[in-house]
Amino acid sequence: MSVAASDTALTKVEVALGNRAYDIQIGTGLIAGAGANIARVAPGSACFIVSDENVAAAHMHTLVKSLDAAGIRHERIVLPPGESTKSYHYFEQVCDAVIAARMERRDVIVAFGGGVIGDLAGFVAATVRRGMPFVQIPTSLLAQVDSSVGGKTAINSPHGKNLIGAFYQPLLVLADTGALQTLSKREFKAGYAEVAKYGLIDDHSFFEWLEANWRRVFDHGPELTQAIATSCRSKAAVVARDETEQGDRALLNLGHTFGHALEALAHYDSDILVHGEGVSVGLALAFRFSQRLGHCNGQDATRVAAHLQTVGLPTKLQDIRNLPMTTDTILDAMFQDKKVQRGALTFILARGIGQSFIARGVDVAQVRGFLDDELAGH
Repeated sequence: MSVAASDTALTKVEVALGNRAYDIQIGTGLIAGAGANIARVAPGSACFIVSDENVAAAHMHTLVKSLDAAGIRHERIVLPPGESTKSYHYFEQVCDAVIAARMERRDVIVAFGGGVIGDLAGFVAATVRRGMPFVQIPTSLLAQVDSSVGGKTAINSPHGKNLIGAFYQPLLVLADTGALQTLSKREFKAGYAEVAKYGLIDDHSFFEWLEANWRRVFDHGPELTQAIATSCRSKAAVVARDETEQGDRALLNLGHTFGHALEALAHYDSDILVHGEGVSVGLALAFRFSQRLGHCNGQDATRVAAHLQTVGLPTKLQDIRNLPMTTDTILDAMFQDKKVQRGALTFILARGIGQSFIARGVDVAQVRGFLDDELAGH
């Protein structure tokens, strides 16, 4: 996939799903213009905004002003930030708040935040009144390039990540790159792990481009919009082919079998580990495991870890501080992964950078031996 600068300030990527197709708009000022966009895709509808405390403090006034200017009635709920908000407790709270606000079936749920808010609000939209339209306004890099696109909605269970959810597509995604200016450095780096993932899955040239341009991405230059758009096009193409992950959409989980297990062990405590950091460790582990099984050469595995380390991301189990873990506890968490089939582990592995594949029925003894060595620092 080629990486080219946009000719205009606004970049659009279509998720081609027939009569459920929708646009991802990428650019600055999209929060300020959200009211007009929502009025266009859902004329006459009211809105219920789901957000978190950090996003609301930085951006809620801009969104509310936009909705008021468009004459859209709106209510909102503001939740605590962090992965632990994707829970039964807050799902119930948001559902009841939507109903109490007398939102009707054709009114719009607005997911205004990062991946946690997008996943939670999307699942609320999929279930309240048996389905309400929703709009994603992702405010983190991770959400803009990954979780807001493709219709995966979910909450976490104590048994594992994203185990309760639905495939439910939004009406529209508004990715305001200006909102990324208020992200912490840690959250921005964590989102970058998902950007790098797209190059590692099937786009060697994009990974090379990131190696050359990552500093300008981090400096919020035009390369940031290019990286987001390229990531979204990659995901949109996969979603259009395999919306409900019956086939190659599973490739988008590269690094996630390891990463989700680590998040579960951390009990979704963002102080210990945020999602993108788990993905980063998972990507490095997936390439080293691929090397160990003879699929991938050591040079590529080393190169992947080196790039992630260069941008300041973790690549080893030892990099995650204050997280007690053993081979058995990691394996136990892995067996709750959604890709487990008939009790057998499925991994996304790689034959090289940009050459990922689905590996089903991976021998548990091989996984155990690999984790033993990783934990020992070998």
